[in-house]
Amino acid sequence: MRLVETKDGTIIEVFAKPNQPKFKVTLEGEDIVIFSTQEPVKNKVNKEIIKELSRLFHAQVELAAGSTSREKKFIIKGAAKAETERTIKEAYQSSGQFS
Repeated sequence: MRLVETKDGTIIEVFAKPNQPKFKVTLEGEDIVIFSTQEPVKNKVNKEIIKELSRLFHAQVELAAGSTSREKKFIIKGAAKAETERTIKEAYQSSGQFS
């Protein structure tokens, strides 16, 4: 997992795959892969990912980099790196994916 702690929260690096039948987040090796149901137009994918990550982390989430790229960075506001990593692992271990 690529996580970087900053003074504002933790930056999480993900790889987005748009136009998928179901929204889900998986771990592929050390990479976090997000399957988005939205089309990659008018910021729809980014909005869906922000909404779902906010729900998972119970925190404000903002796009930090990669607005038009499949490789994206999101900042989880006010979250420590250890807390973010634990949330991801717990959610993933409970179902093999998290959504």
